[in-house]
Amino acid sequence: MSRLRYLLSAALAAATLGAVTGAPLQAEPLRIELGTPVVEPMPFALPRFVDEGGAGDMAAEISGVIAADLAGTGLFEQIPQNAYIQNITSFDAAVSYPDWQAINAQALITGAVQGGGGQVAVKFCLHDVFANGTLGECLQFAGDKGSWRRVAHKVADAVYSRITGESGYFDSRVVFVSEAGPKNQRQKRLAVMDYDGANTSYLTDSASIVLAPRFSPSGDRILFTSYSSGFPQIYVMDVGSLSVRGLGEQPGTMTFAPRFSPDGQTVVFSLERGGNTDIYSLNINGGGLQQLTNSPAIETAPSFSPDGSQIVFESDRSGNQQIYVMSAGGGEARRVSGGAGRYGTPVWSPRGDYIAFTKQNAGRFHIGVMLVDGSEEKLLTASYIDEGPTWAPNGRVIMFARQEPGGDPMLYSVDVTGRNLKRIPTQGAASDPAWSPLLP
Repeated sequence: MSRLRYLLSAALAAATLGAVTGAPLQAEPLRIELGTPVVEPMPFALPRFVDEGGAGDMAAEISGVIAADLAGTGLFEQIPQNAYIQNITSFDAAVSYPDWQAINAQALITGAVQGGGGQVAVKFCLHDVFANGTLGECLQFAGDKGSWRRVAHKVADAVYSRITGESGYFDSRVVFVSEAGPKNQRQKRLAVMDYDGANTSYLTDSASIVLAPRFSPSGDRILFTSYSSGFPQIYVMDVGSLSVRGLGEQPGTMTFAPRFSPDGQTVVFSLERGGNTDIYSLNINGGGLQQLTNSPAIETAPSFSPDGSQIVFESDRSGNQQIYVMSAGGGEARRVSGGAGRYGTPVWSPRGDYIAFTKQNAGRFHIGVMLVDGSEEKLLTASYIDEGPTWAPNGRVIMFARQEPGGDPMLYSVDVTGRNLKRIPTQGAASDPAWSPLLP
């Protein structure tokens, strides 16, 4: 484990999600060195949080979401509750550390829930069982009852952060394309859900085909491609109001594959004009169209580096799909993919260390990662069709769409080690996922 440094700031959610706030219950945060990173999952115990009034079933539900968040990473393993020796009946009860050591719990999470007046408050402590004490300060998060899952995700993020030394990713959302109907008359609409597949809501109807949604860096807007005009054009949606407007519509052209710059002020995208497809940039308010590539090849799927200085994209200028990197202002591009097969849909990690991509080789599709210079390529998955990677906010997990022969596309996630592959539950077929930043 790396040194634990956790600072809590006030958290305010978007109005549509309900307000969630956080505050410490003790004054001084602790910094504890836990040693080297864990290879085997860390055993943890999480007794059902105590109902301190008005919580009802919510106490058990919040406890369950926290446990599922942590266990779902593959880094933690929950000890079954029927193995617990001590019965935690009060948040202020003294912890009998020998009882938890006896069942080999390395981490213990205790908490309590209060509900009343339409609000929910969750306080919790993270205990280092073999050090016989709390790991940092005990914390409290609060919000309206409708946002209880967000409160639970925030608790899990705090635990994850303390133990790994890195930011979490549980309090985030994913926008995707929800698909229905026969394959020759596919209906597609934009939908958004929690990172774990809960709380799905729909942002558009199925009147027009939609593709490739992308969150803004602040999470308040979504770029997407729609065929509502009869051919692909880029639109931007305000998440709060769901209002939609065209983005710098270019007469006689097709625009697609949009993505925001890190500061949210510029959009980079592909524009097809006269049979040729190049990459362009445009101010989010519709001004300053700039052509960044000029090639007879198909150039698409651009993605900014986290510092905004470079763009990675795919091009068939070498004869088949490969990955290239260029300055954010355009100019000469250098090829970074070098293996056999075709490479596409590159996405720069929010940490800046990796580029994720889709690879097709020898009849199989893969989701892979490489260092930004193209070295140390690692394939994380293999399937009939795996495509369209998107990064979790902390740069440690990738979500993508998978389709098996004869089946519908579904969403999956995998960590950067390739060891924790799992399906994300959705209401029917789903494709084109895009992860939001951590919610405010």
